[in-house]
Amino acid sequence: MPTQQPTDAPDDAVTAATQRALASHQNQPGNLLPILHAIQNALGYIPPSCVPLLSRALNRSRAEIHGVISFYAYYRQTPAAPFKLEICRAESCQAMGADALADHAVQTLGCHFEQTSRNGQVDLQPVYCLGLCAQSPAIALNDQPYARMTPAKLDQLLASEHTKISTKATP
Repeated sequence: MPTQQPTDAPDDAVTAATQRALASHQNQPGNLLPILHAIQNALGYIPPSCVPLLSRALNRSRAEIHGVISFYAYYRQTPAAPFKLEICRAESCQAMGADALADHAVQTLGCHFEQTSRNGQVDLQPVYCLGLCAQSPAIALNDQPYARMTPAKLDQLLASEHTKISTKATP
């Protein structure tokens, strides 16, 4: 009777990306962060299944590696959503209504900053200046900036033909 592979075991893509990252940085002092960057660059996130591989290869505990991954907000532990919505949180945008815009986005998407919307379509991220201070408040959707944003304009953008983002929860 064949044994089933545990669900947290790495697949071939994770194993290959982890091995490439390890090989690229094996002789570098303090190599954990560059290895994690390389894995995320290759896969778009750092799958939990690569942690045991890293633990063995680097002679570090799984807890230590997981602690580094979870400490830095840059590292993703899940795949990114198709859309990334960044709302400027800098002073100029706050003075021009970004707090109300952020509250509206949180309510509409059903998630907080640094989380994914309830339907899995949007990652909501804070950003601390998009360079549109004279046209505050500003957002970026998949790195495309938009100025003088209002809750109504945000709703229109999310529902527009080129984004087709549903703000309804999936069953």
